[in-house]
Amino acid sequence: MEKIKEKQSYVHFHGAPTKGKILMVASSPSVSKQTGWPIGFWAAELTHPLRVFQEAGYEVELVSTEGGKLEMDGFSNPTDASGYSAHDVISLGYMQQEWFNKMLANTRKLTEVKPADYAAIFLVGGQGPMYTFRGNKELEKLFVSFYEAGKPSAAVCHSTTLLLEAKKSNGELLVKGKTWTGFADAEEEFADKAVGMKIQPYRIEDEARKITGTHFKVAAPFSSYAITDGNLVTGQQQNSGAAAAEMVVELLTK
Repeated sequence: MEKIKEKQSYVHFHGAPTKGKILMVASSPSVSKQTGWPIGFWAAELTHPLRVFQEAGYEVELVSTEGGKLEMDGFSNPTDASGYSAHDVISLGYMQQEWFNKMLANTRKLTEVKPADYAAIFLVGGQGPMYTFRGNKELEKLFVSFYEAGKPSAAVCHSTTLLLEAKKSNGELLVKGKTWTGFADAEEEFADKAVGMKIQPYRIEDEARKITGTHFKVAAPFSSYAITDGNLVTGQQQNSGAAAAEMVVELLTK
């Protein structure tokens, strides 16, 4: 009898009491100095992890680098004329939800939250983070506070740019001695060729490989690939968001 109860408690996520809150951080809208395009967050890197967290029974709060309204990268919008992300039915489903659109319309700035209120942090990627995350001392401080508290601390795709410079309170790079991943050079090549120009101001893999005492690892281009090393979780690109979120949930379940 006990076993049946236990089994029910695992599958009955919807309508169940929340297991806690997860903080997701996205880039506020910006403009690419390389392409002149308006840039922001990548839709699938918000929605796919969001689905994993919600189905596992967690509440999610989305904050941003500057607060206010968020914009998704054009190519990541499933309704975009390019058709680049037309297959992304998860994002399309969320876009039909009034609460989701309200969430995007009005975010708090990341400095307004108390890390103690959340069980984990998850950085959403996209083209914006290359400008708004790297060297962002406020975000570094927030991410490191979660990491040093032993809470799952995750970053996917271009949001891993934060890890190129983020330092622990002892002054050491957070990635020292860590195995981690992020957007790969081969993926940048593909993206550049697809649009006929160099999209990013620098490449995460190039920069990561210059760091001594850390192990940056990538899998086949655009495959679902995520790594857990201690309580640091990283995902390679937009197809890795759900895998990284599942790793966060696994760490929280332990």
